[in-house]
Amino acid sequence: MPRKIAAGNWKMNGMQSTLIELEKLEDKHGDADIAILICPPFTLISACEDTPFDIGGQDCHTAQAGAHTGDISAEMLADAGASYVLLGHSERRTDHGETDALVAAKSQAAYDAGLIAVICIGETLDERENGTTLDVIDRQLAGSVPATADALNTVIAYEPVWAIGTGKVPTTDQIAEVHAHVRKRLQDRFADGTEMSLLYGGSVKGSNAAEIFAVPHVNGALVGGASLTAEAFSPIISALEDA
Repeated sequence: MPRKIAAGNWKMNGMQSTLIELEKLEDKHGDADIAILICPPFTLISACEDTPFDIGGQDCHTAQAGAHTGDISAEMLADAGASYVLLGHSERRTDHGETDALVAAKSQAAYDAGLIAVICIGETLDERENGTTLDVIDRQLAGSVPATADALNTVIAYEPVWAIGTGKVPTTDQIAEVHAHVRKRLQDRFADGTEMSLLYGGSVKGSNAAEIFAVPHVNGALVGGASLTAEAFSPIISALEDA
């Protein structure tokens, strides 16, 4: 079975003082039987190393090292204590013009460094309203996920762009349609596609988490703002443990 994962993407948020939230989270979920992944800003990765949670970076470069001012390599993330890295998030694709090919190259760099790549896919509101959601998903899966992907080094996160940080949540039928489609595409392409974890992201909160986790092929969540405090993230983790 795919592993259950509750992943928190802190984005460009968090200071040393924020780490007290991880201490609170550890008090409640330090012995959880699911994976709890925290992706803080790069400045806090090393400081999170002593927690019982998995730690991830929010991006990486395709190169191991070099003249790339302001960038960070997958090897550097691993050296700092990370075991995962988020790649292809819609904010990277939109704000930084990242293409599917670039996401695939970054994913391969992550594999080479021993990191697990959480590869993000998802449609915009225009694409959803135009009825091209599954076409977009197919293109992103084909272009962003390397041929060397497997259930051990890859997690897929479906995040409808129009639901990220907006409070809007797709219906469970819409989530089910996309997750079933992604699962089928992974099964068709990879021998262990059935075992790859599929996360849903987009305005997940304690009040709707149980309903979302009841959807077939939803193996966890990639959570943004609600992961910044233990009070908001804990109910989501509990709902996944109970799913």
